[in-house]
Amino acid sequence: MTYTDVFPNELDIHRRAGAALIDVREPDEYAQGHVPGAINLPLSELQGRETEVPDGAVLICASGNRSSQAAAYLAGLGHQKLKNLMGGTFGWTREGRDLVTGDRP
Repeated sequence: MTYTDVFPNELDIHRRAGAALIDVREPDEYAQGHVPGAINLPLSELQGRETEVPDGAVLICASGNRSSQAAAYLAGLGHQKLKNLMGGTFGWTREGRDLVTGDRP
């Protein structure tokens, strides 16, 4: 099983199609700024919570590294159509897009 990398400028397409946005950074990182609409499910807690990630989700972290690890892990368990946000929140902000602060999506 595999996943697909998506660029920040493609994220809105997936969001409009109903994809869940899952930020796999730690809660303090998430609270400092995350992509609007993303929910927090830290990579450190993913094992045992895999069912909380729906097929077709876009996984996000700071740079794309942890989210690609999460996507590969979940795809290996049979999750379908997962996506990894290339460049993560850094790539998102490099394109001039805003982040939301706090612990809510």
